[in-house]
Amino acid sequence: MLLVFLAVLLAWAAYRATRPPPPKICGSANGPPVTSPRIKLRDGRHLAYLEFGVPKEKAKYKIIFVHGFGGSRHHNIFADAASRAVIEDLGVYTVSFDRPGYGESDPDPKRTLKSLALDIEELADQLELGSKFYVVGMSMGGLLVWPLLKYIHNRLAGAALLAPVINHWWRSFPSNISNEVYYKMFKQDQWSLRVAHHLPWLTYWWNTQKWFPSSAVASESLAMFSPPDMEIMSKFTLTEAQKTQPKQQGEYESLHRDLMISFGKWEFDPMELENPFPDGEGSVHVWQGDDDRFTPVTLQRYVAKQLPWINYHELPRAGHMFALADGMMDTVLKTLLDVKDK
Repeated sequence: MLLVFLAVLLAWAAYRATRPPPPKICGSANGPPVTSPRIKLRDGRHLAYLEFGVPKEKAKYKIIFVHGFGGSRHHNIFADAASRAVIEDLGVYTVSFDRPGYGESDPDPKRTLKSLALDIEELADQLELGSKFYVVGMSMGGLLVWPLLKYIHNRLAGAALLAPVINHWWRSFPSNISNEVYYKMFKQDQWSLRVAHHLPWLTYWWNTQKWFPSSAVASESLAMFSPPDMEIMSKFTLTEAQKTQPKQQGEYESLHRDLMISFGKWEFDPMELENPFPDGEGSVHVWQGDDDRFTPVTLQRYVAKQLPWINYHELPRAGHMFALADGMMDTVLKTLLDVKDK
C-alpha cells in the first residue's frame, strides 16, 4: 500500500508539474490594469491595440503590424525604425496589437492559426480600416502572416514578411533540407521544438523545468544573435513597456502557446498556397538576411522557390534584426506600397 501511495503521489506531482498556472487576466482582481484601447471580439475576448502614423481618416495606406515572439503592441517596427517624414509624406497609418495572451489582450486557450486571422480581420472592421488593408509581420509575426494569406486574403491589399520564422514540419520540405537546418540549431532548441510539436501538453513543463536547458529563444539568449544583429541592437534601448508588458499575464498563454501553435501540426502548407493576387492587385514580399541565426536562409530560399509569386529580397551580411537598420523600414514600406522615390 505504501508503494501504491507513493506511485499515486508521484503521478499527481508529475501531473501538477505539467499544468500551467492560470493567466493573470488584465482588468481582473489579480491581473495587471488595462491601459490601452481594446476591442471586444466575437467570442467576448478583448484585443488591445496601439495606433501610429497619420490619422486613419486622412491615411492613404493602412497597415496592421503583427509582432513577434515575446513582443507586444509596443513593438511596432514602424514606430521604432521608419522615418516619421516618410510615414507622413506617404500618408501611412499603422496599428499594432497584442496577440492573444500578450500584453493586454485576453488569452485564447482555443487559439488556432485561423482564429488569429479572424481576430485581425475583426480588428480591421471595428477600427473601420476599409475593405482592404496591408499586413506586415516580423519574425514569429511574419510566420503568422501565412494564415492571413490563407484565410483572409480577400481583405489584403498586400503583405510583407520580415525574417519570418519557419516551421520545420511543413510537409513540403524535403527531409534532407529540413534536417540539415534543424540539426544546426542549438540542442536545447531542437528539444524545445520537438516537445512543442510532438508533445505540446509538455511545453509548459519543458520550458520551466531546471533539469535540462530550455529554449534559448524563450530565454532570450544573446547567443542566438549574429554579429550584424548585435551591432544593430547596441543602438536601441527597449522602453519600459516593451520590457514588462509582453509576458505580464503569464508565459504559458503568450510564449508557450506561441511555440505550440507556430511549430505544431499546421492544417495547411504555406508552400501549397495559390497567388492571393492573381490579377496583380497586390503583392507579397519576404525579406531575409543571409546571416539570420533564427531563420536559416536555406529554408527561406526553398520557400521562395516554391512560390514564384513571392517577391523575395535577400540581404547580404544581415541578421534577424535587419529591419531596425537605418533606412530599412523606409525601403520595405515603399516597396510594399509600390511607391517610387520622388
